[in-house]
Amino acid sequence: MSTAETVPLDPQQVRQDFPILHRTVHEQYPLVYLDNAATTQRPRQVIQSIVQTSEQHYANVHRGIHTLSEQSTDLYESARQKVQRFINAARPEEIIFTRGTTESINLVARSWGDANTGPGDEILLTEMEHHANLVPWHQLAARTGVKLRFIPLREDGQLDLDRLEDLLTDRTRLVAVSAMSNVLGTVPPLERIVQAARSTGALVLVDAAQWVPHRPTDVQAWDVDFLAFSGHKMLGPSGVGVLYGRRELLGQMPPFLGGGGMIRRVTLEGFEPADIPARFEAGTPPIVAAIGLGEAIDYLSRFSWEDIHAHELRLTRLAHELLGEIPGLRILGPEPEHKGGIVSFVFERIHAHDVAYLLDRRGVAVRAGHHCAMPLHKRFGVGASTRASFYLYNTEEEVHRLAEALDQVRQFFRQ
Repeated sequence: MSTAETVPLDPQQVRQDFPILHRTVHEQYPLVYLDNAATTQRPRQVIQSIVQTSEQHYANVHRGIHTLSEQSTDLYESARQKVQRFINAARPEEIIFTRGTTESINLVARSWGDANTGPGDEILLTEMEHHANLVPWHQLAARTGVKLRFIPLREDGQLDLDRLEDLLTDRTRLVAVSAMSNVLGTVPPLERIVQAARSTGALVLVDAAQWVPHRPTDVQAWDVDFLAFSGHKMLGPSGVGVLYGRRELLGQMPPFLGGGGMIRRVTLEGFEPADIPARFEAGTPPIVAAIGLGEAIDYLSRFSWEDIHAHELRLTRLAHELLGEIPGLRILGPEPEHKGGIVSFVFERIHAHDVAYLLDRRGVAVRAGHHCAMPLHKRFGVGASTRASFYLYNTEEEVHRLAEALDQVRQFFRQ
């Protein structure tokens, strides 16, 4: 985690760094961007980093002895070290660059899962998982015969951890859990889950895609084995993500993809894989995107996590207050104090897609659908929801605009 000196978080000042937030949509409405759980916008500093790298330093990494290659390699490996410090990993080689959270979890499922699970083994998940932390384990189950079990959700959107001890057995090989639900915003007690997993000898993987941009992350203090997140959800470029893994685990795992860069030696009879992290970064890696992610980390490190969390909590409380007054609207998930800056809701007799479309016509960008969490929506008896999600550049005025636009949607359909 960064220990650099921070500056106070002033959302209006922060917004000056984000060119896209100053545009209008449908020719008249100032943009209200509330789709941050899907992807965040990029500050000017990240955009400039991407441009500068492409204009002045770009070449393939680790392979050339010319100036551009050496500069590009230095910037790329510097980004790895920034990620290491950001999540407090013990060593830079525990940081694997991937295309995103989805690829990171698939890497673990394919490499660790194929080598370490079989019939009779179990993997414990939750009912609130994103498809990225669900489908790879279904695929693993089809390949190896491992059984999937699930921690259920209560009506209030919290995990029913009274079932945890019953669901964990000596056959549990891995517990894979989201640090923050992308639909409900639910924040489970990771410390309790990790301790319970350790009591049975199970490993722990954390899907931190929604957590890392908003709260401090310390993989050593958490005592987790794997952690995955994406750059584009934390002010960085798309196309780059991170898998953290304990060095001793990564060193024992077979490569996920084969090709250039991930080998030590190749013959016509076989190959010898490289050491980590290269063993899991086959082919040309996301060079420019990784450097941009490093710049996003620098930008976020300007602010304290306490300020970011307090700001998002204010916005979430205000949203609960204003949206709770709209007839026929039901908010899904816990109260603001027990979740992140995510407010998903449903309207009686109005489909989520219609809500999102009409909000967009008034300049408010939200997300509608199942949010890649179909089992969660089924658990609450709905096919889709509308989701507003906040970040450090959102304002209370924007929450008011959301509420006003939603009331207009309600009146439109009532008429």
